[in-house]
Amino acid sequence: MGNAQQRPPGRGDGGGQRTQPCNPGQGRGRGKSPIINGTQGNNRTHTADESTVSSPADTGGDSSYLDAPAGALPPPLARLKNEGNRLFKNGQFGDALEKYSQAIAGCEDAGIDSPEDLCILHSNRAACYLKDGNSTDCITDCTRALELQPFSLKPLLRRALAHEYMERYRKAYVDYKTVLQIDVSVQAAHDSINRITKVLIEQDGPRWREQLPEIPLVPLSAQQHRREEPPSEEMLQARADRKAEGEARKAEVRFSSLKKEGNEMVRQGRFQDALGKYNECLQIKPNECAVYTNRALCYLRGGRFQEAKQDCDSALEIEPANKKAFYRRALAFKGLKDYLSASTDL
Repeated sequence: MGNAQQRPPGRGDGGGQRTQPCNPGQGRGRGKSPIINGTQGNNRTHTADESTVSSPADTGGDSSYLDAPAGALPPPLARLKNEGNRLFKNGQFGDALEKYSQAIAGCEDAGIDSPEDLCILHSNRAACYLKDGNSTDCITDCTRALELQPFSLKPLLRRALAHEYMERYRKAYVDYKTVLQIDVSVQAAHDSINRITKVLIEQDGPRWREQLPEIPLVPLSAQQHRREEPPSEEMLQARADRKAEGEARKAEVRFSSLKKEGNEMVRQGRFQDALGKYNECLQIKPNECAVYTNRALCYLRGGRFQEAKQDCDSALEIEPANKKAFYRRALAFKGLKDYLSASTDL
């Protein structure tokens, strides 16, 4: 269990920062202490409390906020929870953990049956463990919180992050996917899914999905349906940029594949077949010099000297010093019986 003097770098409130989780290989059990991601549309997902509690700095030294109601908890236990929230906000994670533990023990001793309040206490204590780098106890508390209140967003996110830090990528993936069923606007979960998917593909190969535990189906009652605001101009532009980048990557892959197939057909002497591949290449990238010189070779082998010359002209417009284009145009001129031009190119 951590203390205030051993707390990790970073802000105590856990909100507003957008940092990457630790790299694979860090954070086994009580490894490097994490700084928790914020989330778009719910930027308090990783703060310590589900209710608003002021700190002494906010209240001018007045400690009456400690006596604020906290769900169905009796005043002594509510005070422990509120004090834990204040300590967490101030970065005193070990001390906050003590207060939450006392509140949990007090609920058990008093036989308090309030799943919502106990869920929050376990989730808040899990946040302290996570800040202290104790992923194992964080997972235990998050699991208990989810037993009390199934499909609670914060315990799921915290458990997912703890699993990721312990390199339990399959379990982390399942928790992040469950989070997105509850609230699709949690950007941190989207980012983590993308990151973990790459790791799982490397780890388990193309059939990596078959290795995953079952992803629970979130009931409609637990899903958070929000009225979407019209996207801003910046958001629309970002979406358009991402779409364009994706299309460009696909086009590049397609182009490389077609060019490779065309080159192989040339090596096999299948010049007519290669022409079709090069034609498709130029539809994707019309300013690729090497494709023009390759297609010119196919035209030469087919006796189509005028078309070979035109392709060489196009190549030289793109690269005026391209030697292959000059040589193959010379051969085209020779085929056209324009020996002076052929000599000039040579």
